[in-house]
Formats: sequence, C-alpha cells, structure tokens
Amino acid sequence: MPKLNLSNYDTANFLDEMVDEKGQIRTSYTLFRERIEKMGWKKLNFLQHSTDRAQLSLGMTFNVYSDNQGLERILHLDIIPRIIAGDEWDLLEKGLKQRIIALNLFIADIYGEQKVLKDKIIPKELVLSSATYLKECIGLKPPKNIWCHITGSDLIKGDDNQFYVLEDNLRCPSGVSYMLENREILKRTFPEVFEKLKVRPVNNYAHNLRDMLESLSPQSEATIAVMTPGAYNSAYFEHAYLAQQIGAELVEGRDLVVKDDFVYMITTKGLKRVHVIYRRVDDEFIDPLVFNKKSLLGTPGLFKAYKKGNVVLVNAPGTGVADDKAVYAYIPRIIKYYLGEEAILDNVKTYICAEEDDRKYVLENIDQLVVKQTDASGGYGMLIGPKATKAEHEEFKVKIKANPRNYIAQPMINLSRVPTLTEDEIQGRHVDLRPYILYGDDIKITPGALTRVALKKGSIVVNSSQGGGSKDTWVLD
Repeated sequence: MPKLNLSNYDTANFLDEMVDEKGQIRTSYTLFRERIEKMGWKKLNFLQHSTDRAQLSLGMTFNVYSDNQGLERILHLDIIPRIIAGDEWDLLEKGLKQRIIALNLFIADIYGEQKVLKDKIIPKELVLSSATYLKECIGLKPPKNIWCHITGSDLIKGDDNQFYVLEDNLRCPSGVSYMLENREILKRTFPEVFEKLKVRPVNNYAHNLRDMLESLSPQSEATIAVMTPGAYNSAYFEHAYLAQQIGAELVEGRDLVVKDDFVYMITTKGLKRVHVIYRRVDDEFIDPLVFNKKSLLGTPGLFKAYKKGNVVLVNAPGTGVADDKAVYAYIPRIIKYYLGEEAILDNVKTYICAEEDDRKYVLENIDQLVVKQTDASGGYGMLIGPKATKAEHEEFKVKIKANPRNYIAQPMINLSRVPTLTEDEIQGRHVDLRPYILYGDDIKITPGALTRVALKKGSIVVNSSQGGGSKDTWVLD
C-alpha cells in the first residue's frame, strides 16, 4: 500500500477548502493533513471500513422512495471532516439568526395582517398561490408567536469563497441525527487531532431541543411526543433517535386520539395527555378532517386542538410557505422590510419563471441554468442544464410554459470542494452545508452542521436520495 502524500492533491481549479489558490494548505487543515499523512493508506482505509460498520450497527440507515428494491442504505460518512474556522462560522451564525427572525415575522404577517403583501414587497399572488400556503392557518397565533422552531437552511460556498443560502427548510428539516452521530464516530476515529484542534461541541443539541420544546408549553412537566409517519419513512432512524435522545414518546398518528379538543396518547394504562408534538409529518397529512381526507398518517381533530391552544405543534402548520423556492427569491427584501437591515448571507441569484422577463431568460438559457420545482425537495424535480441533454431541456421548457409558477432557475454555481476518500486516493468532492437552528425563548445554532457531499466524481447533487454522502463538520475555536 503506497504512502499517503497529499502534495499531489488536485483542486481541478475549483475552490478547495483544504488547499488555497496558491497550492498551500489552509491553516485550519494543517494539523489534520499532517496526521493522516503519518497514518498512511492502510490505516485510513481500515478506519473508513470501521466507520461503515459502525453506521450499520447504529441503524443509521434510510430508504430511497425511488428505489424499487426497498433496501435500507447507510448515509455514507466520509471520515475526512470538513473544517471551518471559528470566525467564519461566527459570521454564518449571525446571518442565520437574522434570516430566521425575518422569516418568522414574514410567516406571522402573511397569516395575519399581510402588510408585506399590501406594501408589495412580494407579489400577493405568488404567496397565496403557493402549494404550502394554508388558508386554514389565517389568524393563528402559535405559542410565543414562533412559527419556525426548527430550521435547517442549506448553504453553499462559491468560487468567491463566500457562503450563500441555497434554500430554507422549515417544514420537517431532516439530517440532524446524522450530524450528531457523525460527530461521535469521528471523535473516536481521530481523538488526538480532534482534541488538539479544539473543535466546538455539538452534543448539547438534544438538550437544547428538549428545552425549546418544553418552553412552548405552560405545563411544568410537559409530555412531549415525536410524531413519525412510521417505520417505512425514509427518515425513521432520525425520528426514533431524537425521541430517545430527548426523552420523548415516539408515536404515529394512530397512537393519538383527540377527546374534547385535547390530545391523548393511547397507552396500556389508558389515555395520557400530550402537550407538545414535534411532528415529522407534513402539513397535509396531520389531520384528515382538515387537510388530506385520505391521510392515514395523522390524527382526526389534531388541528382543532392546536387552534384552541390545547397542544403545541412544532413546527407550526403553515411554515412551509417560507420553503417555497419562489418565495426564497424575495427573502433579502423581506429581511430589509422587517428588520431594516441588509442580508448578511446572500441568496443565490434566482429567476422566477412566473415573471415574464425571468421566464423568457430561463427558456432561452436553460442549458446554462439549474431549474428547480418550487414545491419539491430531496433533489427531485430538478434539471441541471449544463449536464442535461437537449431532450431534457425541451421537456423542462414544456413544463415551465405549462406551469411557470412551479419553477425557478439559478445559475450553476461551482460548489466548493472538500477532500474526500475514494477507493485509491483522496480527491475533492463538492459539498453543501446544513446548520440547524432552534427558536424558542432565544435562537440557538449548533456550532457544527451536516455537510452533505456529492460522492460521484463531477456531481454537484449532494442529496442522499441522489447518491450523496455526509461529513462531520468541525468548527474550530
């Protein structure tokens, strides 16, 4: 087995987070590079195989809905961490706090007085036509007026070495369990370098999550439940993991019953009152009496109990409107409108196909753009123009013309790359970043994140459902 030598590491003219434009190792990676070069290939590969086995033994698996084989897969954890300097993280944290405050004010406004629509900061029809805008939530006042309690925004770093927000996830953001378990595995994999680098801890996330959930209920000893669609859901490992970590009950919709507008859990000892539900079930499925009448995942009467203030739902129903990729394009204006500040974290340039000039530009330049369906997630409903065929371009043009409101487009950005272990060498792979934000009595952002990595050479799609993997994210003091 050859000795590991990173002097031949090729950045391929992409922004690399380990090696700068002069070919020098960045300060944050110096110690780690020295450690793995001393370690050598044989040891490094042994540690990677051990990590794969550890993930399986922990049950860190997910299902891919498009996979007809029905097999559970691990979200491959590459053992080379992504390392972020402390001052860079501090700026990210400041920008994310600003963003989540503005988003919460926006959601409260559009279900309340709708000043932002009356002042024409964002087109009224764009918001009200969103598939995730719920008219049933008009007039709602969630506890402490907080709508988006848990957020996982996706960020990317471009060629200019700046972070940009790619999208916001406010409905049922997933992946935090992998962030936590990845850290536990990497601490055992590189204990010496981890300690020497003074990596900021992430293990207080579960404690902060429990505190936040409890703060939303007036009960001194609130019963908290994590509501899952069930064992066949792609993120079931996470649902079970979080319930265990925060000492909550893990329930499905059929385990709950609403009586006199209060929510109870069915137990072997009778009914037990539930005060707070951290739901991992989408809005349309939580209550068949109000939303999707065919839903078997929810609980009849749950929404009425919520409206009466007898149970807390986290996140609040209706927050998904801020997930809409067309609404996303207006968030810098929304920040300016509510806070009187310029956005600390910029958006990626976005073309809204519902607007005539933008639509014309997208149709004429579709081979240079990334086109996204506004209500899709997980890498579905997307066209990567520079890598697609002419037939695929034409197919998407037809879709855009038929339903322009349902599509936006963005320039293809060269995502930054991070060194990643392949079968025979260390190569750069494109990554994004998903930090997790908790909003209760105050806003807490865990100093770490889920870094998703495109494992396929040349790919920029990091989603696990599309063959992506993950990395532990080390934020240095």
